[in-house]
Amino acid sequence: MTETVNLPGGTALPLIGFGTWELRGDTAYESVRAALDIGYRHLDTATLYENETEVGRAVKDGGVDREDVFVTTKLHPRDARHARRALETSLRKLGTGYVDLWLIHWPTGPDALVPAWRELLSAKNDGLARNVGVSNYSIAQIDRLTEATGEQPAVNQVSWSPARHDPALLDEHRRRGIAVEGYSGLKNTDLRDPVLTEIAERHGATPAQVVLRWHLDHGIVILPRSSRRERIAANFDLDGIALTREDIAAIDALA
Repeated sequence: MTETVNLPGGTALPLIGFGTWELRGDTAYESVRAALDIGYRHLDTATLYENETEVGRAVKDGGVDREDVFVTTKLHPRDARHARRALETSLRKLGTGYVDLWLIHWPTGPDALVPAWRELLSAKNDGLARNVGVSNYSIAQIDRLTEATGEQPAVNQVSWSPARHDPALLDEHRRRGIAVEGYSGLKNTDLRDPVLTEIAERHGATPAQVVLRWHLDHGIVILPRSSRRERIAANFDLDGIALTREDIAAIDALA
């Protein structure tokens, strides 16, 4: 699976990422190792997840060149006033000199919104993060960052699923050239919905695979997470699923 989206700086962001929320300790390590073995080349972690050490160790032991793995971590907003120190701690835990993407996990208070963004931009300028972005930000908040600094986020990571599909919001991001990463796409979906089960049966796929393929067909980055190797593999095996326009419209209508 090699589908990517190009970020403004020219970095290729794999559309399929492996999420690590709630994976801790040996489970996190083994799950990331399995994901890399299966073919994932995009890993998503965060300071909040408390698994950066295990993610970094899995990358080191996984037999894949660091340059070939897109690693994302996130800044906890409470650390915004000493963001550089927080990133340096993340880098030590990950065992790398840089991350491919550094996000601020959710908006700070209004007074810290722009200063926190300036800290991310500074880290990017110094080569500690190749790309920077945000998570759970509104378009208005993104525009405020851009207006204040002249530089907009490369990515906004937000909750996305068929039930929360918002074409207008997706268009606003696209108009600005901001990639959308969707999290909790499976968690927030009723996989027993007859619309999904019928489409899945017709394509010889699972409802979960149909939902993930639907995200990709909308150009939305996915971050499925599992500790079970067979499910990690199934979430990556989406190439053979060709949803029709009618399938996509039917899933859109679940919103």
